[in-house]
Amino acid sequence: MSIETSTTRVGDLSAYLARPDGGSEFGMLLLPMITGIGEQVRAWADELAGRGITTLTWDVFHGASTDNTSRDILGEKLGELRDDVALAEQTALLDHLLGELGCTSAGVMGWCLGGRFALLFAARDQRVSGVVAYHPTIRVPAPPSHDLDAVALSTEITAPVLVSYPEADVVVSHETFDRLQAALQSRPRGATFSQHFPGAEHGFTDSSRHGTAVNAEAFALSWPQTLAFLDTLKG
Repeated sequence: MSIETSTTRVGDLSAYLARPDGGSEFGMLLLPMITGIGEQVRAWADELAGRGITTLTWDVFHGASTDNTSRDILGEKLGELRDDVALAEQTALLDHLLGELGCTSAGVMGWCLGGRFALLFAARDQRVSGVVAYHPTIRVPAPPSHDLDAVALSTEITAPVLVSYPEADVVVSHETFDRLQAALQSRPRGATFSQHFPGAEHGFTDSSRHGTAVNAEAFALSWPQTLAFLDTLKG
C-alpha cells in the first residue's frame, strides 16, 4: 500500500504523520519512548500506515529525538515533562485525527514512557477505541513529574487493552505490574490482554536492545500479536 509521510503542525505542536494515500477511517495516536520521534518510531508509524492505519505521533520533546540528541539529554528532558501538559498535547492530536484527518475511530499505542501515557490518556478520553501499552514505565515511588497514578486510573479505561511486560524489567517491579493487571482486569468494560516475556528487559521493543537475543525474540513474538489486535480494532 502506498503511504504518505510528513512532519505536520497541529496548532503549536509538531507531529509525525504517516497514512495511506487518501487517508483511512481508523487511526492510531503513537506515544514514543525516550527516543522521541526517532528512526525506530517513524518506522513503526510507517508500517502501520502501510496496513491502512493513519498514524499521528506525539513529539514528546518538541523536536529533540535520538536523531539529533543524546539519550542522556533526552533523559534530562523527560524529568521536565508534566502529566497534564503532555495529556493536553495528546488530546489535541486525537482531535486532529478524528477531525481534520477524517478518522472515525482511533486507538493509542505507547512504549515505555509512552506506554504509561497510553494508559493515562485512555483513562481520561473515552473516545479511544483500543490501547497498546508496551512495558509502561510506572515507577514506585513515582518521580516528581508523575502527578497521576497510572495504576489507579487504569480502572477508568473502557477500551480493550493489550499490555506487555518483560520479566527482567528493572524499572517496573513485578508487584507494580501485578497491581496494573489487577486494576485492568477489575474493569466492568474493556477486555485485557497481557503478554509476559521471561528474561526480556525493559524497552525490549527498541531495536538497539536486540543484540540481546531474548529481547529480539520477545519483540518478534509480540509485534504480530499487536498488529492482529489493531486489525481487529479497525475492523
